[in-house]
Amino acid sequence: MENKICKLLGIKYPVIQGGMAWVATAELAAAVSNAGGLGLIAAGGAPADVVREQIKKARTLTDKPFGVNVMLMSPFADEVMQVVIEEKPAVVATGAGNPGKYIDALKEAGIKILPVIASVAMAKKMEKSGADAIIAEGTEAGGHIGELTTMVLVPQVVDAVSVPVIAAGGIADSRGTAAAFALGADGIQVGTRFICSTECIAHENYKNAVLKAKDRDAVVTGRSTGAPVRALKNKLTREYERLEKANASFDEIEQLGVGGLRRAFAEGDTDMGSLMAGQSAAMVSEILPCSEIIKDLLKDVKSIADGIKEKI
Repeated sequence: MENKICKLLGIKYPVIQGGMAWVATAELAAAVSNAGGLGLIAAGGAPADVVREQIKKARTLTDKPFGVNVMLMSPFADEVMQVVIEEKPAVVATGAGNPGKYIDALKEAGIKILPVIASVAMAKKMEKSGADAIIAEGTEAGGHIGELTTMVLVPQVVDAVSVPVIAAGGIADSRGTAAAFALGADGIQVGTRFICSTECIAHENYKNAVLKAKDRDAVVTGRSTGAPVRALKNKLTREYERLEKANASFDEIEQLGVGGLRRAFAEGDTDMGSLMAGQSAAMVSEILPCSEIIKDLLKDVKSIADGIKEKI
């Protein structure tokens, strides 16, 4: 496919893998890149030396472009950005903050910048700061989320900026891809679907939880703290809800989540682990190689568009 995102990033298909902390390792990022999309290593809350190791590992697994997702809330964000500038992956995606202070150095290093945003105002600010493209992520997504849905957010961002826009949140098949393009996006970012890929090294229990998820199983906790997170409901999410209803302190609520994602990803704890996943989890029914997932995301897009024409 030849479109703005493919040309900008040097990839075959306009599919970017979501930067899911713990889940988006070098193995997954390399597999997505090898399949023609853009894989992202998630820095999450990891220290800089771990991120450097992941970048080096990805280079042993692929010769295609890949990137790093940097969570700006991390206490190691400055050090991680310095490693990224030194290692020079093709792309940096950012979340949970404003990457403005890093943009000049990233551009000097020849790295493309794709901020994840959840509002039109932030999209405009990122374009003004020099972002190469915008990832507009709706509240359907897993992990840290905003308030606007993908259906509402993406067309407003497309109208507000001149750089390419990548739609994210709730996309798990070719119908979602077609919808994203219809909203004006130039590409898609997909996270939850790639959890259930053969190359993802998440614990089997985590993958099975996604496969078993129903339509209302991806719930939001943490709204009272100002940092809402979407994950599959379990004992942990119910305990979050209990503490929030009891007006527990910020520190008590935050402490509950410490190590939660690691427990889910590495240990397979589906009770007290944070099973971060989006609402599209209910649409995931099998574990496939990344190459097959990308094919499924794109294979029916043209026929869907033709079907829409027939209906109107």
